[in-house]
Amino acid sequence: MTKQKKFITCDGNQAAAHISYMFSEVAAIYPITPSSTMAEYVDEWAAAGRKNIFGETVLVEEMQSEAGAAGAVHGSLQAGALTTTYTASQGLLLMIPNMYKIAGELLPCVFHVSARALATHALSIFGDHQDVMAARQTGFAMLAEGSVQEVMDLAAVAHLATIKSRVPFMNFFDGFRTSHEIQKIESLENEDLAHLIDQEGLAEFRKRALNPSAPVARGMAENPDVYFQHREAANSYYEAVPGIVEEYMNELSAITGRKYGLFDYYGAEDADRVIIAMGSVTEAIRESIDYLNGQGEKVGLVAVHLYRPFSAKHFMAAVPKTAKRIAVLDRTKEQGANGEPLYLDVKDCFYGQEDAPVIVGGRYGLSSKDTTPAQILSVYENLALAMPKNHFTIGIVDDVTFTSLPQKEEIALGGAGMYEAKFYGLGADGTVGANKNSVKIIGDNTNKHCQAYFSYDSKKSGGFTCSHLRFGNTPIRSTYLVNTPNFVACHVQAYLRMYDVTRGLQKNGTFLLNTIWNEEELAKNLPNKVKRNFAKNNVTVYYINATQIAQEIGLGNRTNTILQSAFFRITGVIPVDLAIEQMKKFIVKSYGKKGEDVVNKNYAAVDRGGEYKQLPVDPSWANLPDEDAEANNDPAFINQVVRPINAQDGDLLPVSAFKGIEDGTWQQSTAKYEKRGVAAFVPEWEPENCIQCNKCAYVCPHACIRPFVLDQEEQKEASFTTLKAVGKQFADMTFRIQVGVLDCLGCGNCADVCPGNPKKGGKALVMKSLESQLAEAPNWEYCVDSVKTKQHLVDVKANVKNSQFATPLFEFSGACSGCGETPYVKLITQLFGDREIVANATGCSSIYSGSVPSTPYTTNDKGQGPAWANSLFEDFCEFGMGMELANEKMRARIARIMTEAQDSDCCSDELKALFKEWIENMLDADKTKELTEKITPLVEGCDCKYCKEIASLKHFLVKRSQWIIGGDGASYDIGFGGLDHVIASGKDVNILVLDTEVYSNTGGQSSKSTPVGAIAKFAASGKRIRKKDLGMMATTYGYVYVAQIAMGADQAQALKAIREAEAYPGPSLIIAYSPCISHGLKAGMGKAQQEQEDAVKCGYWHLWRYNPALENEGKNPFLLDSKEPNWDDFQNFLKGEVRYMSLMKQYPAEATELFNAAQENAKWRYNNYKRLANQAWGTEA
Repeated sequence: MTKQKKFITCDGNQAAAHISYMFSEVAAIYPITPSSTMAEYVDEWAAAGRKNIFGETVLVEEMQSEAGAAGAVHGSLQAGALTTTYTASQGLLLMIPNMYKIAGELLPCVFHVSARALATHALSIFGDHQDVMAARQTGFAMLAEGSVQEVMDLAAVAHLATIKSRVPFMNFFDGFRTSHEIQKIESLENEDLAHLIDQEGLAEFRKRALNPSAPVARGMAENPDVYFQHREAANSYYEAVPGIVEEYMNELSAITGRKYGLFDYYGAEDADRVIIAMGSVTEAIRESIDYLNGQGEKVGLVAVHLYRPFSAKHFMAAVPKTAKRIAVLDRTKEQGANGEPLYLDVKDCFYGQEDAPVIVGGRYGLSSKDTTPAQILSVYENLALAMPKNHFTIGIVDDVTFTSLPQKEEIALGGAGMYEAKFYGLGADGTVGANKNSVKIIGDNTNKHCQAYFSYDSKKSGGFTCSHLRFGNTPIRSTYLVNTPNFVACHVQAYLRMYDVTRGLQKNGTFLLNTIWNEEELAKNLPNKVKRNFAKNNVTVYYINATQIAQEIGLGNRTNTILQSAFFRITGVIPVDLAIEQMKKFIVKSYGKKGEDVVNKNYAAVDRGGEYKQLPVDPSWANLPDEDAEANNDPAFINQVVRPINAQDGDLLPVSAFKGIEDGTWQQSTAKYEKRGVAAFVPEWEPENCIQCNKCAYVCPHACIRPFVLDQEEQKEASFTTLKAVGKQFADMTFRIQVGVLDCLGCGNCADVCPGNPKKGGKALVMKSLESQLAEAPNWEYCVDSVKTKQHLVDVKANVKNSQFATPLFEFSGACSGCGETPYVKLITQLFGDREIVANATGCSSIYSGSVPSTPYTTNDKGQGPAWANSLFEDFCEFGMGMELANEKMRARIARIMTEAQDSDCCSDELKALFKEWIENMLDADKTKELTEKITPLVEGCDCKYCKEIASLKHFLVKRSQWIIGGDGASYDIGFGGLDHVIASGKDVNILVLDTEVYSNTGGQSSKSTPVGAIAKFAASGKRIRKKDLGMMATTYGYVYVAQIAMGADQAQALKAIREAEAYPGPSLIIAYSPCISHGLKAGMGKAQQEQEDAVKCGYWHLWRYNPALENEGKNPFLLDSKEPNWDDFQNFLKGEVRYMSLMKQYPAEATELFNAAQENAKWRYNNYKRLANQAWGTEA
């Protein structure tokens, strides 16, 4: 009896994880985008008790880095367990040394790689083949897949072939385009594949394991006499790999009916033009081939699966003998090479052959650049030319070195009956999650084929998202974005003017808008371009106020379920009753861990999704002209580069747009030009209740609420309410709290911390709808542009209030609404930004601090501001130390030149005196600022060799404030070795650890900062090991300033610690508690500052400082700033965060035990701090 096929709707990562789970006994892992979810699936399945082929769960171990994961894989293999890992990009590069070892020792294993771009001139988390090509020399076999179904099928081939061949495999597929594309595919199960395992090979692997009962030595050192011969001895194993892989492909074909070869040919039997490629592009090429061959042309494709070992015999057999022209497409770039890797391999196969075809190579799709059928058609047209262009590029306009092929107009090749939909959303509004559920609902409940893909900008929650869904009656091979949708939903009203949301919408299509406007306001406020598209294309337009409905239900800004329900009701892609039933089923799956209340609210959202209305489209709109573009005086770089990228039109920028910034340099201060206006609610200032404490500005994550002090001249031009400024230094001046409503993300932390006026009883800040506050936008512009800073009138380091009169030099970042990290980063720029230099670890803080085109670091009125750079995840402290070494060296040179100048005749006595004074005070920041203003004009006006050289080094005259910023993943785990070395060095650097207790940027995986009992990815059943006390470890050096802070718990202590750390003439380490969206605060991120206060009050987090300078005064260097906690509130605090509360729902027995352990750990730590604070310092032991 034929086995019933089982279909699942999943993405490529899930397919790879599903297969790897079957064949793995151990998985050593480390998170990296976009491969992390493979390891997360394996961890979740193991926690749930899923059995592999051997009848056991997989043992999952998260390591401290990819290098550590590769080492653990190597060790586990040597000890006889089938072991897997999952990685990408820089992570794969960190594994390379161990990959050589694993391959050299012929250890069977599979590394699953969602192939990704490498960090070069810039970091990119998106997909191409740069990483796998950088590891192609390690001796790993390389197997490539181009679709989710291929991942399911060929990942199994990799696992089976490695056991039989002893050669390790790198199984790879395109990051994001395949790893995150959701498709309906046939699933393979344990029983389908178990019988294919080479039991003899497996037994031999077990037998070779290191074993004291039969001891051997491995990893020996060899000399010139034998190393070469020994290296060649393994050749026969590699020669056998193609045959073994082919054998297993045939076995798989027998099971599934899907035919695979090492190289698969598709197209006309007598094709004269052929493309060679691998990965997801092969699917789009197949669509193009069907279109061209349908028009009488003769074209084809050779899709590469087994890339290493490269079997020339199998490759030549796959290429039609009629091929006269071949184009090889590589999804990578190798600077300085005579072509990319696949191209060179293909050329080599034809080398010396009579009548060999013309072979050209091209690059495509770097960093997930969309590769469309139009681009493929251009490749085939190039091959038809008398002299085809070689070393070409597609998908870009190269107007500098002229590599690009001509661009063609896009055409829809999806096939008849294809339904395409696009959904524009805001990060964390639930749009992407809802669409993942929608495609699974359709895939699991109909016979339709379906596909979903999601594109994002680099902002955190609050950024741009676009969901691309396709449904059809035939398999979907369109591995590119939806360009010609039948349905468009715009979930953010502000997007109407920011993006071209109706681009490509088909005639007679449907448009759904989430808006607070009624019918009359909508007809009035819709942009003319949008209205014209509606009328010209006969678009049916619906609108719904999902924002208001969500508020009424109690869902905050989560409009996703309401709009998902509206989509199913409007489109009717499946029966509405079935859709509602399935949506509610998925709600339990998605939100069940968060509690019954959340589930019921989402049920209500489904039921209210029918409250949409239709907007009549006036036929006269078809003739509306474009509205006049708003004139501005902004820099050309902003108008010509930044704004197109912000409008999602970066694909249209030519190579010449980056002339002069080829090295990745980007201008600071670009974030202020965005003015996105995406908050639903923003604060309104009630001046009569304001006590001018500036706490609101202190905690604002995005620097969009600020105090301004106006002098008499500035008051004359002001058209808004002000108060008499408090303080003698502000005589005759007025005060105003101003909100940048278009920059605000509406978290509400400012209103939450506002103490208001106790005498009047009300807060000075109240959250109001954005629409009601738009009149504040020009007031903000006036305050920012025309009101001069008054920070010179106060000591900004003295107290919280004064600090906020300093202009923030970090503003409007891409961080989440309510982010707990950015207030610390912003404060440091207010205190030291004019002389600050930052080395930033890769992670959340690097993404919100420097993602093209947004740079939130900005400058003061003198053009001074933080200089910022990001290196890697693992080396951020060493990177920062390198900056300090350069600074130290250059300043030593200045001191030497100034000393030599003392004996010269060419420098004036005044200048010599200033030089002497600078040398004596070169480590005093304020003094060097003062002296620099005097020295600079004098050395620039002098022509002597001493002054000329000092003038060339003038930017080193002011003492720099060197900051090293990273999260807990970087500081506790992957970068800990570097952090330890840097603080041990004694150098004058300041390290800020933004401690969210999880890997925030990669999606919330467990770190060594994660406390006992917290559920995180890779700790699916709750963390079992206590949190590492990084601060205490650092104090053991005795000469490192260390502080643990939480701004919301004690604003003054946070300021004091940062001030002391920077002033300390040596290394400093500040660990800052930072509530994160990953924590799942039940009160919402608008209570992030309150969460910090609650954490300290209940004993979850502790405030302390360790200042070695006090020891020199005979005082105890350890200062405990936390009061005695109220331990009775500890467990209630845990229950206020989903990361803890979900443990109670999933594993109630373990939850009680782990929560008690968490509390005991916190008490143990606090008691230790008390002992340190109470020790009798200065007395003999």
